Amino acid sequence: QVQLVESGGGLVQAGGSLRLSCAASGRTFNTMGWFRQAPGKEREFVAAAPLSNTVYADSVKGRFTIARDNTKNTVYLQMNSLKPEDTAVYYCAAGTGYSTSVASTGRYDYWGRGTQVTVSS
Repeated sequence: QVQLVESGGGLVQAGGSLRLSCAASGRTFNTMGWFRQAPGKEREFVAAAPLSNTVYADSVKGRFTIARDNTKNTVYLQMNSLKPEDTAVYYCAAGTGYSTSVASTGRYDYWGRGTQVTVSS
């Protein structure tokens, strides 16, 4: 049974940092990534790590870093210089295929339950 378990969310002041973790179990994946969803908005792409590459949304480029530890089947999202507009529920995602863009939800077969990140101004 595949499971993705996120941790590391919380409340932080603007300019602060948080590190999210997502531990996968049950199988390995060619792509692991992070999406987020703010209240009243659609789920949006944040970052992805397809094998040895990394891809970022323009809104987080230079502030967030995604990293995979394949020995632990875990993906991390280091978030620095956080802004109030980064407030959202952050979801870990994992996929086995290559047919769509890493920024598309369709790329991913499995999703975590989400972890809340709140950035106060």
